Amino acid sequence: MTDDRRGAVDSVLVALADPTRRQLLDLLAAQGEATATALAERLPVSRQAVVKHLAVLDAAGLVSGSRVGREVRYAVRPAALDGTARWMAALAADWDRRLASIKRVAEAAERASH
Repeated sequence: MTDDRRGAVDSVLVALADPTRRQLLDLLAAQGEATATALAERLPVSRQAVVKHLAVLDAAGLVSGSRVGREVRYAVRPAALDGTARWMAALAADWDRRLASIKRVAEAAERASH
């Protein structure tokens, strides 16, 4: 994995580590788009806290904000999640290969001992 890709995956994982940010993503996925004020009304945190969480999600490429008049409306950007999911799938496949190899060695050793 390249350093840029590793950094992008790291940013997504850090952003997703916080339960409030995961809730924000869930709300945005369900609503399509929303303002920080509308999101704060649905969470037990202040609007300022929501804005800070949205900034982390934006920096990780998970949401984007677009100005509509005086409001900033946020929406989910799935590309960063897709890249992280691909990395996780590749990691899982690598572990599956390693575990299958260990299983073959263990089964061969068991057959040889009988």
